[in-house]
Amino acid sequence: MNFVEELRWRGMLHDAMPGTEEQLQKELTSAYVGIDPTADSLHIGHLVSVMMLKHFQLCGHKPIALLGGATGMIGDPSGKSQERNLLDVDTLRKNQEGIKKQLAKFLDFNDNVSNAALLVNNYDWMSEYSFLDFIRDIGKHITVNYMMAKDSVKKRLTGEGEGMSFTEFTYQLVQGYDFLFLFQTYGCKLQMGGSDQWGNITTGTELIRRKAGGEAFALTCPLITKADGGKFGKTEQGNIWLDPEKTSPYQFYQFWINCSDEDSKKYIRIFTLFTKKEIEQMEKEHEEAPHLRILQKELAKEITCRVHSEAEYETAVAASEILFGKGTAQSLTALPEKTFLSVFEGVPQVEIDKTIVEKGIPIVDFLTDVTQIFPSKGEARRTLKENGVSINKEKISDNYIVCSASILNEKYILVQRGKKSYYIVRV
Repeated sequence: MNFVEELRWRGMLHDAMPGTEEQLQKELTSAYVGIDPTADSLHIGHLVSVMMLKHFQLCGHKPIALLGGATGMIGDPSGKSQERNLLDVDTLRKNQEGIKKQLAKFLDFNDNVSNAALLVNNYDWMSEYSFLDFIRDIGKHITVNYMMAKDSVKKRLTGEGEGMSFTEFTYQLVQGYDFLFLFQTYGCKLQMGGSDQWGNITTGTELIRRKAGGEAFALTCPLITKADGGKFGKTEQGNIWLDPEKTSPYQFYQFWINCSDEDSKKYIRIFTLFTKKEIEQMEKEHEEAPHLRILQKELAKEITCRVHSEAEYETAVAASEILFGKGTAQSLTALPEKTFLSVFEGVPQVEIDKTIVEKGIPIVDFLTDVTQIFPSKGEARRTLKENGVSINKEKISDNYIVCSASILNEKYILVQRGKKSYYIVRV
């Protein structure tokens, strides 16, 4: 397959250096993407460049994922107005281990294939490189004028934020050296990244030309934005992480299922492996029945299964149905505790003593005296008579007795008042 063409129809191509497409058509080529290991997990903002590597490998080429153990200690000024916090070696190593496991869900690292993916860490070659050697071997090949002309530098020097430290100013040289090292060690001829990385990437191609007399290429993808102008991957809770401990599979699934129609059309091209024909068919079906949210469902399924598992995806779907009215007491009991709490995050919680429930307590007393979910017994009785109260997703009458059998997973009772008001009683 033609890699550049594949990116083009998927809306993943922003810019490419002349000759890039010809190079990829000519021979098996190695390309790398840099990932700063500033956390022990990737978030969905990283997935665009990871998917570029995935498509690159599917097109028969060799992908290299570079973890920026060294550059992560400096901080990339691109697109930022503040200097980032620096990380120590132990933290970086821990972060790298977490990221490596996640990359294996996207890339084939099996040595038996000719274009097996490779994971490298620039700390391994930068940590022993002395400052004097670096400025003698590398610094002399790139002029200050050249470095100052980069947008990422110009913006910081013309008043955005607090200026720029020498540490950050040298970032493009260090990244440029990464490209040179990979070019000389692994024959890597292409670096890919977001469009904000163009300046750093082309510094690398220039360094390869000047120091090694070689030819290398640059390719960037657009920065992903949301249709409403909000930042992709950011929610009120922060980043959407691939690590289930940081973002539960249910929350992960919910992010994709709640995308707007416009965003889903864009994201299904970028974050899935569906073919052009398959996507066009889905779009046609979606336009005929938008209320079925076909694009969102296919997008959420594909990416949740890849990042987590099919079982976690099924649990997330079941959990969604519970919240939106289709769940049963049985499906509620089947939910793992973490998922249960994810589904009902933000719901008011009341804590009560287990002995109250073990003795058995009439529902009206439970809803008023014990939990104060209703302000008066009269209102509680009236709502019960109108069939407006559920315990653990089952409608109950005013003669219901709350007892040990009402407790889910030995800890919770879910009370629903009307259609949308939920309360968690923690026993």
